[in-house]
Amino acid sequence: MSTVSVENYLKTIYHLQQSTDRVFTTSIAKKLNIAPASVTEMLQRLSKQELLVYEKYYGVKLLDSGIKRALKIIRKHRLWEMFLVKHLGFKINEIHEEAENFEHIMSNKMENKIDELLNFPIIDPHGEPIPNKNGIINNSIKIKNRKKIK
Repeated sequence: MSTVSVENYLKTIYHLQQSTDRVFTTSIAKKLNIAPASVTEMLQRLSKQELLVYEKYYGVKLLDSGIKRALKIIRKHRLWEMFLVKHLGFKINEIHEEAENFEHIMSNKMENKIDELLNFPIIDPHGEPIPNKNGIINNSIKIKNRKKIK
């Protein structure tokens, strides 16, 4: 199982888990555009790695270790989005797919350098909070009126 695949699952489950206590296989399958049977297989693997708790018919819930890994990849994604807008002149509607690609190959050293170059941002161009390097996310800073970051 590839790291990219694991990261995408954890990130997707994290986002879905923000609006419900348990996330169901069908929701994950729909979001990732993958067959439910494949999702079930991956959830069983991730459960064995102690990243989440999976119970057939009752859904899945990330454990602290899974949340930490999800927030790490979310941080990388949002830092890339800021970098693309601020330093490469991308428009907001162009950054998501680019950040999706870069988030998986970003080293910790590069993450720290980009964070410093951006002056340690706390929100991304969409107004979403950027988890800090310790994996803590402050959802109370979410911007209500999303404005383009200049």
